[in-house]
Amino acid sequence: MAAEREHEHVRVAVIGSGFGGLGAAVRLRRAGVTDFVVLERREAVGGTWHDNTYPGCACDVPSHLYSFSFAPNPDWPRTFSGQEHIRAYLENVADTFGLRQHIRFNSEVELMSWDPEELHWTITTGQGTQLTADFVVNATGPLSDAKIPDIPGLESFGGKVFHTAQWDHDYDLSGKRVAVIGTGASAIQVVPAIQPRVERLTLFQRTPAWVMPRADREIGALERKVHAKLPVTRYLRRQILWGIRELQVSAFAKHPKMLGLIENLATSHMKRAVKDPEMRRKLTPDYRIGCKRILLSNDYYPALAKPNTELVASGLKEVRGNTLVAADGTETEVDAIVFGTGFHVTDMPIAHRVKGADGMTLAESWADGMEALRGCSASGFPNLMTVIGPNTGLGNSSMILIIEAQLNYMVDYVKKLETLGGPSGKAALDARPEAVRAWNDHVQDRMRRSVWNTGCDSWYLDANGRNTTVWPGTTSEFRRVTKEVRLEEYEVRRSSRAGAGADGKDGQGGQGASGRAARATAPGTAGRGAATAAFHTAEDA
Repeated sequence: MAAEREHEHVRVAVIGSGFGGLGAAVRLRRAGVTDFVVLERREAVGGTWHDNTYPGCACDVPSHLYSFSFAPNPDWPRTFSGQEHIRAYLENVADTFGLRQHIRFNSEVELMSWDPEELHWTITTGQGTQLTADFVVNATGPLSDAKIPDIPGLESFGGKVFHTAQWDHDYDLSGKRVAVIGTGASAIQVVPAIQPRVERLTLFQRTPAWVMPRADREIGALERKVHAKLPVTRYLRRQILWGIRELQVSAFAKHPKMLGLIENLATSHMKRAVKDPEMRRKLTPDYRIGCKRILLSNDYYPALAKPNTELVASGLKEVRGNTLVAADGTETEVDAIVFGTGFHVTDMPIAHRVKGADGMTLAESWADGMEALRGCSASGFPNLMTVIGPNTGLGNSSMILIIEAQLNYMVDYVKKLETLGGPSGKAALDARPEAVRAWNDHVQDRMRRSVWNTGCDSWYLDANGRNTTVWPGTTSEFRRVTKEVRLEEYEVRRSSRAGAGADGKDGQGGQGASGRAARATAPGTAGRGAATAAFHTAEDA
């Protein structure tokens, strides 16, 4: 089979089989595109919900909102589902929509290069196989590559070390002295899950988090039956969950001072579980709630108040054998280290493996910060679309809503390529540098008045301190601005086989594949003006 596929060409290649990749596959089939493959580096579907199997792993978005609108699930067992139920849901999506015939497991993309003459991408996988694709959907996601900080002396540690996203289930934590590094979403789920069975748990907290109550409960059999028999109840539940979160956006994006009441609720939540005033002081953030991701938990604070738990209000500075040294000088001897330190979000490893029209990698193009037109298209990387790209993240709602909006954009992108290429040739769309710049300037301008720009150090920010992660608007607005591909924001390239000149020009302002450098140094202004006008008419009042 590998030999047969050695020189295979497909219309579309999708990278990743999490929510983004499976959603892309479903939408492609529904649009009549069946000549596609899904390249998945693991042995099963699920993406981050396949990789993250740590104790207590669950979603902090309500189940009925954290699912595809085209694949509702009436049988969610809890209002906030655990990892095993979300992964089972994605497995069911793959089966229900007949996607497995398109998926190639254990096929990690090692290199992807744009061919300016053939107008396609050449993709090499870790298996050594190679294929070409006219259009690529990068659905690897920002929460796919674990990030472990470079801690001096870590190699000298004699115990067990692993990241929450790479949990070692063969290692028994019972009776062990365990250190958890970090206080993000994964860490606050792990701490209460392992605290009862370890001898001693030490949490290294560089920055305290705002933690709100988690309104989680079991969804009874009768309630699930009603959702199955009366789909309208399921729909209304989803709409209510969505609407509440849409109304919250104004406070996050425009009026951060409105979040003071939420801070009071979070503080009260902490006080009910933590009676020690000194510990409460250490656990109280000095930044506005929402600047970093708001966490949900009912058992995190109670676990920290247990006798076998110690809170070190300082980051891990170095490791000396089995002794961990905090930045404040605190020394702790442990048997195991669990890193809950997040992922490579603003420096995605896949970007180093993608080479564009001028041979530059996507990582090099994004050296000063990620940016992409409407969160989808990077200039110089024709016919490549990123699902959950720059500035598409959410701080208070379901990412599935953003994904589905981007999939609308993807379908229109493919349709426009078919129209432009015609029956006898291929076409490519490359985002104009001025359109990307106008979009990014617009997003960053709106970010200035948001809660995410009030001074905290979060994983939303890149190395330059710029927020390249969050979308500063509602999901309904994002759906509007990604409803269709605007050709004035792209340069059109056609294959010479379609009758264009050798340089690929087609009379619509398109240039040859080698023209990117010239465009970057002397961009036009018409595209920028049109793009900016479109952005502002789409913005919520």
